[in-house]
Amino acid sequence: MLVFTPLAGSGRSDQTRPLCYLLTIDDVNILLDCGSFPPGTPTDKTDAYYSALKQQAPNVDLVLFSHGDTAHLGLYPYAHAKWKLTAPAYASIPVQAMGRMAVTEELKDLALEEQVLPPTDTSAEGEESYTEKYVATPHEILEAFDAVSTLRYSEPIHLGGKCQGITITPYSAGHTLGGTIWKIRSPSSGTIVYAVDMNHTKERHLDGTVILRASAGGGVFEGLARPDLLITDADRALTVSARRKDRDTAFLDLIATTIRTSHSVLIPCDPSTRILELLVLLDQYWSFQKLDTPICLVSQTGQEMLAYVRSMVEWMGGTVSKDEGAEIDTSKTGRKRRRDEEEDETAVGPMSLRFRHVQFFNDARSFLATNQPEEPKVILAVPYNMAYGPSRKIFTEIASDAGNLVVLPSMGEPGTLSHELFAMWNDRQTEADKWGKGKVGDVARIREELSITLNSKVPLTGQELEDFNAREQERVAKEREAAQRAALARSQQLLEADEGDSGDDTDSDEDDDEMAVDHALRGDSDDDMDQEIDPVAKRRGGSSMGHDWAMDDADSARHLSFDIYLKGNVSKAASFFKTTSGATQRFRMYPYVEKGGLKRKVDEFGETLDVGMWLRRGRALDEDAESEEVKEAKRRKREEEEAKKAPPEPPSKFVSEEVQVRVDCQLAFIDLEGLNDGRAVKTIVPQVNPRRMIIVHAPSEATDALVASCASIRAMTQQIFTPAVGETVTIGQRTNTFSIALADSLLASLKLSKFEDSEMAFLSGKVPAHGASSIPVLEPLSSTSHPLRLATPQADEAKQTRFSVASLPRTTMIGDLKLTALRSRLTALGLSAEFAGEGVLLCSGGGVGDLEQTVAVKKTGRGRISLEGSTGDVYFTVRDEIYALHAVVSQP
Repeated sequence: MLVFTPLAGSGRSDQTRPLCYLLTIDDVNILLDCGSFPPGTPTDKTDAYYSALKQQAPNVDLVLFSHGDTAHLGLYPYAHAKWKLTAPAYASIPVQAMGRMAVTEELKDLALEEQVLPPTDTSAEGEESYTEKYVATPHEILEAFDAVSTLRYSEPIHLGGKCQGITITPYSAGHTLGGTIWKIRSPSSGTIVYAVDMNHTKERHLDGTVILRASAGGGVFEGLARPDLLITDADRALTVSARRKDRDTAFLDLIATTIRTSHSVLIPCDPSTRILELLVLLDQYWSFQKLDTPICLVSQTGQEMLAYVRSMVEWMGGTVSKDEGAEIDTSKTGRKRRRDEEEDETAVGPMSLRFRHVQFFNDARSFLATNQPEEPKVILAVPYNMAYGPSRKIFTEIASDAGNLVVLPSMGEPGTLSHELFAMWNDRQTEADKWGKGKVGDVARIREELSITLNSKVPLTGQELEDFNAREQERVAKEREAAQRAALARSQQLLEADEGDSGDDTDSDEDDDEMAVDHALRGDSDDDMDQEIDPVAKRRGGSSMGHDWAMDDADSARHLSFDIYLKGNVSKAASFFKTTSGATQRFRMYPYVEKGGLKRKVDEFGETLDVGMWLRRGRALDEDAESEEVKEAKRRKREEEEAKKAPPEPPSKFVSEEVQVRVDCQLAFIDLEGLNDGRAVKTIVPQVNPRRMIIVHAPSEATDALVASCASIRAMTQQIFTPAVGETVTIGQRTNTFSIALADSLLASLKLSKFEDSEMAFLSGKVPAHGASSIPVLEPLSSTSHPLRLATPQADEAKQTRFSVASLPRTTMIGDLKLTALRSRLTALGLSAEFAGEGVLLCSGGGVGDLEQTVAVKKTGRGRISLEGSTGDVYFTVRDEIYALHAVVSQP
């Protein structure tokens, strides 16, 4: 039984992001993505999602991530740390790294504008009450993504524990580096394919999704075809995108025209995924045109992200995977190293990922302090929706210049500044040039005044700084006093524990011996002796009645205080022999440590050993053996460590101001998100041809358009579900599964036939009763026993005759024949295969008009295949290929 519940991003919502869905397979709860809303989203839109996820998080058994941006995994670190979302999580290698950088970038940018983490000091007067931001700490982010298991494409993983029997396999989805289509196989529910945010077109740094084969034959990838359930999106079902060549040309022409007039271009972008396509496109254009205008990347994780991307070339496609650079021979080491067109020997990696024209800035303040407004430049600033961060701040600085240009590669979520600017641009387009009509559109001149809220972190001055310093001094004094009290209490406990340990063990044993002798002389029983001895009094060295020795010990410990902790107690008498007078006392001894370390160390020949000299010599030899690359890497690491040792941040506060921005710049929208449009979606889904389908991540109009398109196809399923947020869809019935082990002798006798990711065979056996075994074992039948057979008229007739009739084995073919797959296999063998109508494939040996060697393959009904033609090489070849596309099992 399958139960599907959208927690966010349903197919009936105007707020299509974030994406988060709960899929239940029998008793296994699988969380598909775990995105977060953009900062600043009203609480009335976020509370329902956060509350639902908080309630379901402890019950989740498996988490799968499809893309490495905040819309797909932004909330995972917080839920992992606060809501006990500790189930096993899986993602591709780039998605794990890119997701960590995206969440870290969001945290660092928000920390410069508002109080995102709970304050450590809440005693300050006049401070506003803290509102939960659902943002994890840096340590929680690292801990959460370290817990994510990484996979490679087409790598099946067989889960264990509660998920026993479920297999997950990632496939390429395009759109982002490491973007994943998840294939989930369950023994009770079949195959489920989760495919959202796909891109079938090839880009500069990525290939298209694997769901469509790039070969000449085309068609759908066999491993993802005909699933029992397809979960996909319809966000762009009503959109017709312009050609990629036209979009790239318009994008570069606008930038080149603007910088030639000594003006600047602002491009809001994301910090980890789609920014790579922009950087590769700009860097290639800059190298080709020999431009010297700086490309400024304003992001706190930009350098780290690009350094990681250079090691992920195997996950890329397009021009990046083909660009490996030239190789030169170094004069000293003789090692091969890559170089670019300018023979830069320090360049390492593909030329498309070196980005020699890019300058890096951590925040908007450092960027604005370094660059003059009148200098031309191209600015890539995060985030893409301009809801906060450097892109929002830089926009307010350049928007008033009529020559500047703002290019929006993404429309952003509703309610953000980017989406508001997109609406302004779209309103100024003609009806034929509006977005989604298949054209790029024109540049719009915006002459409006916007009211924008800017949050910032400013240092304290004047009376505020003095009040802060006074509170800080008071806090430090209280902490010091508390530390002193804790140290004094700890010393007191150590002294009291030492007093009890130093003499009580020996004395108590001797007291027990004397008390036993006294009781033996008096003739008392053991019970009376046990009742007389009080455990508390015995531990204190006396009886519970009479004098309070514990109080005396406490007073004695208070009077005995030393600067150096000395074991023992001078107030207690003890001796080797038991005495009652207490004349013999044990005095304290001042501790003395022999300074053996100051002696000269010599060997057996009297030679002085200089260990430091040998260590220094060893380090020098290691440094000489290191290559130039290792030395350069170490030098850069030292520089990064020194850069991280920043001076302590001065006392500061968060302020919010409402600024009036006169927008007089040029505005353009060029779709560079890298997603399928409506034509691609309506073509791919019928070719996948699922048995059931759930549509998510789309507004209601787009969902209805995809449903109507599928309804017009006769072979397409009619079981299409479009649940709203919080609505539950139940598919199938509850199935009980049982585990059984196969005996080795039975397993060796099976004839396995491969079908997709599984191997199948027909078997007959028995389960003996073993009370000690928790899992039943299926053993082969004995030679005298026979499997049960159904009574048939042929069997009754055989009994009445004197001749025995041997029953033939019954063969079962498992699978669904796809004529397109059969045609591809026959074409590879050199046979001619052409469709002669719906559901009919004509196969021949290649000769023109050779009807004797023509075979027709027909699908006459559900599970029925008709093979017509004269017997011969073509007939048997076609038959063998049909058998190869099925799992053939025989019943003995």
